Amino acid sequence: MAQGTPAYDLAIIGGGVNGCGIARDAAGRGASVVLLEQADLASGTSSASTKLIHGGLRYLEHYEFRLVREALRERDVLWRLAPHIIWPMRFVLPHHRALRPRWFLRIGLFLYDHLGGSLLPRSRGLDLSADAAGVPLKPTFRHAFEYSDCWVEDARLVVLNARDAADRGAEIRTRARVVDAARGADHWRLTVESARHGRQQVAARTLVNAAGPWAGTVHRQMTHSQTPAPVRLVQGSHIVVPRLFEHERCYIFQNADARIVFAIPFERDFTLIGTTDRDYEGDPAAVAASPEEIAYLCAAVSEYFRKTITPADVVLSYSGVRPLYDDGASKAQEATRDYVLHLDAPSGAAPLLSVFGGKITTYRRLAELALGQLKGFLPAAERPAWTGTAPLPGGDFPHNGYDELVAETQRAHPYLAPAHAARLVRAYGTRAARLLDGIRAAADLGQVFGHDLTEREVTYLMTQEWAETADDVLWRRSKLALRFTPAQKSALDQFMQDGAQRAASSAA
Repeated sequence: MAQGTPAYDLAIIGGGVNGCGIARDAAGRGASVVLLEQADLASGTSSASTKLIHGGLRYLEHYEFRLVREALRERDVLWRLAPHIIWPMRFVLPHHRALRPRWFLRIGLFLYDHLGGSLLPRSRGLDLSADAAGVPLKPTFRHAFEYSDCWVEDARLVVLNARDAADRGAEIRTRARVVDAARGADHWRLTVESARHGRQQVAARTLVNAAGPWAGTVHRQMTHSQTPAPVRLVQGSHIVVPRLFEHERCYIFQNADARIVFAIPFERDFTLIGTTDRDYEGDPAAVAASPEEIAYLCAAVSEYFRKTITPADVVLSYSGVRPLYDDGASKAQEATRDYVLHLDAPSGAAPLLSVFGGKITTYRRLAELALGQLKGFLPAAERPAWTGTAPLPGGDFPHNGYDELVAETQRAHPYLAPAHAARLVRAYGTRAARLLDGIRAAADLGQVFGHDLTEREVTYLMTQEWAETADDVLWRRSKLALRFTPAQKSALDQFMQDGAQRAASSAA
């Protein structure tokens, strides 16, 4: 290796949930780790999900029992590790008489209740004529089932894994793009470009390709060979509309094309609707919900709700590209959500581990298995797994203790409005106390950019969570963009640019 070039045990390409999960696990076992993300953390697929930690009820129809069992077990584990950003929700599945019979749904839910997981309430039948869940639905829907899964703040899950990895010694580099890689006998030499640092060399003994929808491209660039696991890029789009119902339960709707669509309470005043499944070609960074997908989602929920939803009702749409393992399924929605880990380690060459497929619910288990694949190459991988019991940053409180933590935060900081305290605890858990340390009055929080986002919080996000732009703060570290005006966003961007310049000048 060239003198002065930093050497790491492990370099990871990709700052999505899998990359950050692997970085956290490896750093916690004592490996020296550098993670390289070409944009912001969770800027791709990991922030474009349906935002559920779930077993995947519909995967039972495709006989993916192992995946469902693993995901249900992980649902309980993750709720305990991050109860500030993960919490239970009840899902209402109306019976559509023209589609799956009631007995079939009942059997599926029985399996779902018993395959794995034990913390959440089990399923039950509903009489929609006597339940609030029936109020927004057309009167033709008389019966339903109700079951449990969990919500997750998906982008924050990624950031908290990165934060914990950094707390354990990992180096997290955002907006750092790998443009070249040279493979040696005992190490990889990566050429990395960033606006902040220019072009740099990074040397690492082992390389993990967790680039999500770019994983196939990265593998080909690194090995100059075809991907060992066929990758199918599948686009999933969502829409957000003004709130469609008053209660806090979610709906899962069957459709005649065998797909399902969720309608989920979102950010108090909205309903999130998704998702679609269709094959995608092109640059994953350019993905956007198409007019056809938006119309499809509107029509799908209008089949069930009394109120007809049209594209004119849509206040936001977003889309992501899922890098699924191609199992030869004829339809995009039938492609497996399972993952494949491929180790490329020919004799006399540094190892490359590539991650294909996967879902956000099973990211932690995927990371454990990835470290298992690297035994023999990464000494730290020989150490015991640990992430199943160690809370994520801010999650060190009882899994059912959110309300009490909000009350404690308000007692310690009585100047906070109740909604402000609740939002801070949802985002930061017990680390809200760090953010508020030394604050004695509302004025001490500094400039208010809008909707209780303060200078103190933005500075915390810049110094502790790698936020560099208003979009980083408003879309990925929070969802406050739904409420911000263009002028408020512009003022926030200017503040962050000025702050970054001041920090760069001080460092110089």
